[in-house]
Amino acid sequence: MSSLSTLTPTALLNQIEKPQLDLGIVALTDSAPIIMAQQMGLFAKWGLDVQLHMQNSWATLRDKLHTEKLDAVQMLAPMPMASSMGLLGPAFPLLTAFNLSMNGNAITLSQPLMHEIKTLNHGNMPALPLNATWLADIIQQRNHSLSDKPLTFAVVYPYSCHHYQLRDWLESAGIDVERDVNIVIIPPTQMTKALADNTIDGFCVGAPWNTKAVRDGIGCTVITSCDIWNESPEKVLAVTQTWQCANPNTFLALIAALQEACEWLAFPPNRFETAICMSQPEYLNEKLENVAPALLDSCLTSLDNSPREISAYLRFYTHQANYPTLAQGHALLVDMQRAGQIPQSLSDLQLKQWVERIYRPDLYQQMRQIQQQAASM
Repeated sequence: MSSLSTLTPTALLNQIEKPQLDLGIVALTDSAPIIMAQQMGLFAKWGLDVQLHMQNSWATLRDKLHTEKLDAVQMLAPMPMASSMGLLGPAFPLLTAFNLSMNGNAITLSQPLMHEIKTLNHGNMPALPLNATWLADIIQQRNHSLSDKPLTFAVVYPYSCHHYQLRDWLESAGIDVERDVNIVIIPPTQMTKALADNTIDGFCVGAPWNTKAVRDGIGCTVITSCDIWNESPEKVLAVTQTWQCANPNTFLALIAALQEACEWLAFPPNRFETAICMSQPEYLNEKLENVAPALLDSCLTSLDNSPREISAYLRFYTHQANYPTLAQGHALLVDMQRAGQIPQSLSDLQLKQWVERIYRPDLYQQMRQIQQQAASM
């Protein structure tokens, strides 16, 4: 077999080890690169027959990858680290060589909680993005009342940028996340129901679920991940290290197809076409008015206020968005440390060693070389 460093596009197509693939995704707008690669025939162009499988939760998707029921999956950026380190279960060494998206999350608060905030502000909506000191004031008030329960916020998975972004926002106002609030785990598709039922006071989730909460009149989106962490990797493509070793050419073809989809998504006119496609029952099964805004850099805040224009609310391609750097992986491990999820005693050298096992920018670079050769043929 040709070595990866000298593999030509023709040789890659002729040497794909596993052309039929099962790929797992979760019902979120930032699954667009995978869905559009399927819709536009980009997987087929690179010699792959891909079946997409929508999963209800990140835990289910993780388990199916670990047990080889899925070949590859869309994952939250910290998840390959967590799986490889054996957090929440047995250790399964994973790798990623491709960022599917950056940014895209937002924090939405319930209408009753927003009413409390407005009451503190003499009945007016505070400026957005919302300063978390408003919540600090409410927490202080509730601490003086034995009848008031602590505020409860939901995130989609313990090892997620949603979790770390929510923590950073709250901690910026001096809120003790471990003592002053409750943080619970709810799958993305169930967030709005939990908010409507008053099970939670707010959530941090990706599109389209913030927009749906606003459209349904049950929430107000007060801050985005772009306001908290700008240009942070959000979703990655992940496979097991064993699978990649057995199917190196297949993996390169897979990320080559996804790279083309991300490049196509960089053009705004293509985003609306994507929204129409993704709103269909087999994908998000949501109204177009809920799916389109985030793809068009628009953040709906509330029914009473104008949307916020957020540059690169969802970034799929520009600014080297797809290139998985070791620095990105290291930053995620530091966030996991700060959240108390991995030992503080791990040194920078130990963190670096973990990142180098899981993050494979070398494979991304090999894929780009093959693409460049294909473009020149």
